[in-house]
Amino acid sequence: MSAASPAPDPGSAADRAYEYTKDAIIRGELESGAMISESLVCQALGISRTPVHEAFLRLDTEGFLTLASRKGAIVRPMSPQESLDVLEMREAVESSAAARVIAEGRSAELSETLQPLLTQQEEALQAGDLDRYATADDDFHTAVVAASRNPIAIHFARMLHDRQHRLRHQLYRVAPEQIETGLAQHRRMAEALAAGDAAAYRTALFEHVSLHRGAL
Repeated sequence: MSAASPAPDPGSAADRAYEYTKDAIIRGELESGAMISESLVCQALGISRTPVHEAFLRLDTEGFLTLASRKGAIVRPMSPQESLDVLEMREAVESSAAARVIAEGRSAELSETLQPLLTQQEEALQAGDLDRYATADDDFHTAVVAASRNPIAIHFARMLHDRQHRLRHQLYRVAPEQIETGLAQHRRMAEALAAGDAAAYRTALFEHVSLHRGAL
C-alpha cells in the first residue's frame, strides 16, 4: 500500500486567501463598500470555504472587511479621520528615522540604497506600470525607516504599512497627475539625505504626505 498523501495545511490556504483578498483591497480592485463573497475567493484560489472564512474573519478584525453574512463581507472604507491618523503617524516615524540616520552619519549609505529605487520609479512611470511604481515607492520609504536601526520605529512602520499602501493606491486612482510630483519629492528627500539636512528632509516629506491629505 502506498503512503497516504499529507493532508493539506488549512493555515496555508487561509493565508493565501487572506493575502489575496487584502491585496485586492489595498490595490483598489475591491473598492470601498463592495460586497465580496467567500465563493468567489474559493473559485479564484481553488480552495475550500473554511480557510476563506478564516481569512475573512482576520480581515474583519484588522478593519479591512465587515462581515455581512456567513458567506460574504463588505469592503470597509477608510474614514477621512483614520486616513489622517495614518498619515500623521507615518510622517512622524519617517521624519524621526531620517533624522537619526543623518545624526549617526549613515545618510550617504542610505542615499546609495535609494538611488536604484528612484530609477525603478522613473522606469515604471515611463512604462505606465503603476504596480511596479507603487512597489518601488513603498520600498523607498521602508528603506528610510529601516536605515534608522530603530526597532520601535520599524515596528510602528509595519503596523501602518497596509493602510498606508492602500492610501498610496487611492492617490494613484483619484489624482494620477500627482505621481510625477511625488517622484520629484522623492528626489528632494534623497538629496536632503545626501546633504545631511534633516530639516530639508522633514519639509519635503511634509509636502509629500500632503499629496495624500489633499486626495482624501
